[in-house]
Amino acid sequence: MVRIAKLIPSSLKRLNSLAVAGLNLKIRKILVMMLIIFALNACSSPKPPTEFAPDGETIQKAILLQLNQTEQRLSQQLNAVHPELAISQIKVKTLEPVYVAELPAYHLQGSYTLKLTLPRQQVTQKNNRFDIYLQRQTEGKTWRLLRRDLNPVSQEPQWSSYFVGSWEQGTEN
Repeated sequence: MVRIAKLIPSSLKRLNSLAVAGLNLKIRKILVMMLIIFALNACSSPKPPTEFAPDGETIQKAILLQLNQTEQRLSQQLNAVHPELAISQIKVKTLEPVYVAELPAYHLQGSYTLKLTLPRQQVTQKNNRFDIYLQRQTEGKTWRLLRRDLNPVSQEPQWSSYFVGSWEQGTEN
């Protein structure tokens, strides 16, 4: 009888040590999983906050800048008169925060209405698509229109940057 009484505590000790070992193994697995999840999250690139995305006026100025650049090239090639451009009804469909050259930028896609005033007529085009990248400068006061071009020498993609200033001509609300 005494021998059985001695076996019970030693059996309980073994069961207890096995339970602790199993618990330690589970804790280790959980810690390893948490470490892996943390490492994967640390590797993913953070996105700029959408709260700092450009406002409607900045988007309008950027679209006008892009249109004016294209229109000037065409007018020079065709030796034509520069029409007055006005845009309205800007609808942003997608806003994607990204980083370009380690600075926050925003990829915007959507549509707008364009009004061209030519010497003899006025033309309105609805649902014109835009696809632009805008980047806030480090001081946070100005914006730049980014355009992805091919480097003429290396044929590698590169970013060109254009100051988004005030385009008094053609701004309509």
